[in-house]
This record gives sequence, C-alpha cells and structure tokens, in this order.
Amino acid sequence: MFDFLKQLTDPQSIIQYGGLWLLLFVVFAETGLLVGFFLPGDSLIFISGLLCATKPHLLNVSFPVLVALLITAAVIGNMFGYWFGKKAGETLYKKKDSILFKQQHLITTKAFYEKHGGKTLILGRFLPIIRTFAPILAGVIKIDFKLFMFYNFSGALAWILGIGGIGYFLGKRFPQVESYLGWIVIGLIIITAIPVIITYFKNKQKA
Repeated sequence: MFDFLKQLTDPQSIIQYGGLWLLLFVVFAETGLLVGFFLPGDSLIFISGLLCATKPHLLNVSFPVLVALLITAAVIGNMFGYWFGKKAGETLYKKKDSILFKQQHLITTKAFYEKHGGKTLILGRFLPIIRTFAPILAGVIKIDFKLFMFYNFSGALAWILGIGGIGYFLGKRFPQVESYLGWIVIGLIIITAIPVIITYFKNKQKA
C-alpha cells in the first residue's frame, strides 16, 4: 500500500505503471476527493502531454483524445466535490484535522474565494490544495449549479489545454526536453505553490 501511494505522487510512475486509466483517476481524485490534494496534478498533465508527443505508445491515444478524456475526468471530479460539499455542509468546518485533512486548507481556499469569487474555480485549477477544496467549498456555500458548471468546464478546459498543451508543444518541438523531466516537475511544484503559500500567510496575519 505504501509503495502504491508513493507511486501516486510520482507522475512518471503513474503513466508508466498505471497508464491512461490511472492517469484519469488521479486527475478525478485530485479535483473530486477530499484526500486528493497531495496528488501531482499539474506535473502529471504536463508529462502526459509531453509523452503523448515523444512516446505515444505509453498512453496509446492521440493528443486531442487525451485532452478530451482529461477534461472529462476533471469536470466529473469537480462535480463530485461539489456534491460532497453540498451534502457535508457547514459540518465540514467542524471536522478535526487528520493526516489527509487539514482545516487550514479549507480556510485558505475560503480566503481565496472571498478575494476572487466564482473565478476561484478557474484560477484554483492551477493551484494545488485550492483545486481540491474549491469545488467542495462551492457545494458548502451552495453556488448555483449552472454557474458552477460554467466555471467548472472553463477551468478544466484552461487547465488541461494550458499545461498539457505546453507539454505537447515542447515534446514536438524539443524532444530532448524529456531528459529534464525531474527539474521541470520541481519547477512546476514551486511555481504553483507560491500563490497558495502567499494566501496562507496573508490569512494567518489577518487571523
């Protein structure tokens, strides 16, 4: 079980050992399950786009099909998160911290909502932790479902096409970039974590 969880945090292992279906499950889980915040969504989507260009046999689908499937997984994931948040309601704020749940993650996402409103569902796609808790919080505060679905689909489209498209373009244009995957993943983690860290400390100062 530990080895399996370890593989779930390594985007290359997910694609190499789990293939397309595990890739889709991870994208769904990170955007739809409360415990999915630790999964490597950004780097996974980037690498899948890159490998679709350099090693198409690994996923065995064309890039347009890959994009369509990833968007579907991301949209369904957010819908599941919204449903969970709506069912859980305000009781989620009383949930005690555990290994896989921290109240601070919910508070950070709420602060992001207060600043950006419904656009959090689009902007949050590019930010770890927030992309997991944004649809859940949308359900808790009962955002109109039609409006939620507009932001949901728009965010999924921008996220998958943006990050996956960059990976695919680089793979087609510069196939040798695959040799630097480790550094690229580290760079993505740092870049996407900065806004979350800033929001966290601002919120802490206000408190």
